[in-house]
Amino acid sequence: MSLHRVVALLNPPQSPFELACATEVFGMAAPDAPARYDFRICAERPGPVGTTAGYSMLVDTGLAALEEADTVVVPGRQPPGAPVPSAVTEALRAAHGRGARIVAACTGAFILAQVGLLDGRRATTHWRHATRLASAFPEVRVDPDVLYVDHGDVATSAGTGAGIDLYLHLVRRDHGAAYAAQVARHMVLPPHREGNQLQYAVRSVPSEAGDSLAPLLDWAVSRLDTRLTLGRLAERAGVSRRTLSRRFTEQLGTSPGQWLLRRRLDTVRVLLEQTDLPVEAIATRVGLVSAVNLRRRFRTSFGTTPGAYRRSFCETR
Repeated sequence: MSLHRVVALLNPPQSPFELACATEVFGMAAPDAPARYDFRICAERPGPVGTTAGYSMLVDTGLAALEEADTVVVPGRQPPGAPVPSAVTEALRAAHGRGARIVAACTGAFILAQVGLLDGRRATTHWRHATRLASAFPEVRVDPDVLYVDHGDVATSAGTGAGIDLYLHLVRRDHGAAYAAQVARHMVLPPHREGNQLQYAVRSVPSEAGDSLAPLLDWAVSRLDTRLTLGRLAERAGVSRRTLSRRFTEQLGTSPGQWLLRRRLDTVRVLLEQTDLPVEAIATRVGLVSAVNLRRRFRTSFGTTPGAYRRSFCETR
């Protein structure tokens, strides 16, 4: 299998952490996960590139690296609205024009907006800068709520942490849920984070430590094959149904039902990739009751059938 070429385009002053997030996902092969990506960095001009940490990074490759990229990653930049050099604009447009996937994390969305790749499209950025992005680029449909937006050829994420969410999402799209889970496990991260970015904005009243849903979520995931109603979940948590629903909204940005469906479908994907179990058996194992219900839910969520997904990603084929 040929490696998918990922090139990160650095812009001074570059945040080392913004770059490190992409490096960890695309540039570090976990011991239990074969390498699937070839990760490189480049800048407008080879040489020292200043960073927000006060030191310089030596980048030995210029914009020519984008000519061979399958995916171009544009990490967040400071200040967000700084003009993009014409050479960078032309290189990104050329890369996109020949079919490369262009991915911006955090304030990197401002670069894509200046290049024109977000015109008429939905996009996101860090919630602190969403209003500024919408004001500066009215042709972009800025969504300040979501963790990331993926159009296939162009993708944007919210803050730096949401950049990791987006990168893992792209790994799932490229190589399946099981491989993405291996990468996430190596980073000691969940393979999929629920909710939206507004749950991380400043709140007037902090949640009590004892309100954490983590124990309940672990309990529910271990019992996906059972009937997990809102009432049963609330009883397990020792709260009313209304209180449980509110905590899900506050902590995860979603409802108990939607969270549970997502976990079940995530498990479906892994079982399709790693086993030869028939769809009927998988439906029973994850609590979706029937193959008909599983197929309907799967197509609605992923735009494909379980059979087509298995043919693409099954490790036993």
